[in-house]
Amino acid sequence: MGENETGPQLAGEIPPLAGMKTALYSKEDAVRTNAASIIKGLFVALALAVVMGCSGQPLSTREKGTFIGTGVGAATGAIIGAAVGNPLAGAAIGGGIGALGGYAVGNEMQNRENENAQTQAQISSQQRQLESQQRQIQQLKSSGETE
Repeated sequence: MGENETGPQLAGEIPPLAGMKTALYSKEDAVRTNAASIIKGLFVALALAVVMGCSGQPLSTREKGTFIGTGVGAATGAIIGAAVGNPLAGAAIGGGIGALGGYAVGNEMQNRENENAQTQAQISSQQRQLESQQRQIQQLKSSGETE
């Protein structure tokens, strides 16, 4: 049994490699670190929300989907990452995956909104044509009765 950087070496303990940190964290340190990382992530998300909210123009459905997907993915990733000891990496990976998923969903919703708007415009145009034709029919009937 000998001494190493962190104190006495126990029998059967593998000594640390050169340059390798051997700091041991207590559960309190890990929880404190994870909580701080989650709080930092929430501040970043809040900052993004403020920046996007102040852009001047309303968000499109596609942008809303991407934004929501990013937030949900980052939050989920941070929770999963905290469980394995790295909430920032989890939040980054989850945010990226969430952004892709949110974009896909938002894009599909935006495309459907565009299709619905186009269909509604066609219906309105056809309605105006029908009303015009009905007026013409009424005029023809009226002029036929007067002759």
